[in-house]
Amino acid sequence: MVRLGTGIGWRPEIAEAVEHMPGIDWVEVVAENVCPGHLPESLERLRERGVTVVPHGVSLGLGGAERPDEGRLAALAERAEALGSPLVTEHIAFVRAGGALTASSLIEAGHLLPVPRTRDALDVLCENVRIAQDALPVPLAVENIAALISWPGEEMTEGQFLYELADRTGVRLLIDVANLHTNHVNRGEDPAKALAELPLEAIAYVHVAGGFERDGVWHDSHAHPVPRPVLDVLTDLASRVSPPGVLLERDENFPEAAEMERELGTIRQAVEEGTRRRHAGAAPVTVAGVRPEPLQGSLDAARQRLALAQTAVLSALVAGTPVPEGFDRVRMGVQARALAAKRADVVAEVAPELPVILGDGYRAAFLAYAQTWPMTGGYRRDALDFAEHVLAGRPGDASVRRELREWWLERSGSRPRSGRPAVRLARATRRVLLRR
Repeated sequence: MVRLGTGIGWRPEIAEAVEHMPGIDWVEVVAENVCPGHLPESLERLRERGVTVVPHGVSLGLGGAERPDEGRLAALAERAEALGSPLVTEHIAFVRAGGALTASSLIEAGHLLPVPRTRDALDVLCENVRIAQDALPVPLAVENIAALISWPGEEMTEGQFLYELADRTGVRLLIDVANLHTNHVNRGEDPAKALAELPLEAIAYVHVAGGFERDGVWHDSHAHPVPRPVLDVLTDLASRVSPPGVLLERDENFPEAAEMERELGTIRQAVEEGTRRRHAGAAPVTVAGVRPEPLQGSLDAARQRLALAQTAVLSALVAGTPVPEGFDRVRMGVQARALAAKRADVVAEVAPELPVILGDGYRAAFLAYAQTWPMTGGYRRDALDFAEHVLAGRPGDASVRRELREWWLERSGSRPRSGRPAVRLARATRRVLLRR
């Protein structure tokens, strides 16, 4: 077991602050945001100082019905080797659905969605985790996620599901205590019960993050201070086991470095309080039962059943199809709006020219588009599809349409447009004139 210590999620916006932050033993980086051949200089400097860097994947979709994509696995393995990481991490979630198992178009969620805690889903997840383990050069740890929606007909609790997963595959667990709190508010699940059912010896490290509550729903924002209830769950966990590592996650709305340092100090205090309680008396741990492995034929059938169920749910969330029976329609609506809002935000980040071109109308136009047009190929493809959708719609301001068309042509052709300085200057001049 690797002892990591206290860490923080490395993000470009806080790279300099993290480099100068005292007491940082390790950092975690979103795997899809780094290029192995061109690592950010900040990460290189941290590595030279002996700071451990762990890649954290978000797009593998181990909880999906399909087998893990070989290309995505190879990319994750390449990042682990480039960073000299002792392990890699991913999520227990599905992020896409459709495809060959359902004879339908593949659609992307652009977000981590919960898998049903059923035997079918567990059997598929276990095989997917084994496939990933075989393809990766270092151990894998998987994270429990936060959820706004619950699947009807679940057969296991969170703790039982994770226990069987770890027992059957030997995979490590990345426990996010903020997600346990989220599921407590949104799904009525007791964090203490979940912790009591976990195989504590399988914990690789712990995530801590902030969020906010609105209309009785907890949103795991990673953009707010860590609240006291999340720290209490962390203390409970530390009273049961010494976590090998604890990491503060923050993805946006970054505070000053001093505030992040104070928050790290509060996290250390929560762990120390749990350690004192553990030394005062051991906390009881329950053990979940484990059943035999399924046969391959039944596993193939489980994949198809899971594929149909996940496709129906994701289609309802991103394509406006009817909500499947048994799901809370209000919560499904909250989740659908959250997915659309996230798409709008991320597209604005990867294609910042679009909000400039469309002005105040960008967000309303994108949210209207997102109601019935699911994402099919990642956020950059989504930006192009959105622009094409706008151009194909009713006529608007002629100068805006011309500039949007110019932007779309720059990026959607089968080959890049000329990069010669004279040609680039001519296009830039034209864009300025169009804005006038």
